Amino acid sequence: MELLSVVSVARGVTAVVGLFVATLAYRGYRRNGSAKMRALAVGIGLLTVGIYVAVMLADMVGAGNGVVLLVRGLVTVISLCVVLYAITVA
Repeated sequence: MELLSVVSVARGVTAVVGLFVATLAYRGYRRNGSAKMRALAVGIGLLTVGIYVAVMLADMVGAGNGVVLLVRGLVTVISLCVVLYAITVA
């Protein structure tokens, strides 16, 4: 198996598992009406699926490695800020 395909499979599995965890958090929000769970669902979704989508889009448009890393870093920071908000403020 080529290294690029292994990386793609690993990214995909991470996105699927993260989407599952975000879905569970969202179900918790719907059941209890908790703003913390909603923010946590959004943060986890961004952290996993958001990064996957952002990196795939950056790769599709032919962006260089630096741009891909920048996009990944920005999405990571934004998603972790949402998770921090869920834990401390909401």
